[in-house]
Amino acid sequence: MNRKEWPLWEVFVRSKQGLEHKHCGSLHAADAQQALHMARDVYTRRQEGVSIWVVPSAAITASAPEEKPELFDPMADKIYRHPTFYQLPDEVNHM
Repeated sequence: MNRKEWPLWEVFVRSKQGLEHKHCGSLHAADAQQALHMARDVYTRRQEGVSIWVVPSAAITASAPEEKPELFDPMADKIYRHPTFYQLPDEVNHM
């Protein structure tokens, strides 16, 4: 397999200060192990990461901008998701 045929991988890195992985970029690699090693070399050169995820770009499914109304707007009409219509006991603080 030549380099032009290598699949695209998305790279996510968790920093020392963070709890979540953040998308850093993309790279082409022959397999997952090579993608992991290349991601380490490219995206954690200053030893800022503690964990790396590599995911084949083909495995990611994303919503399209034109789907926004049907995916996100219906949330506003579900009042039962907002706990504003019942009383909390005094023992429950900071909610």
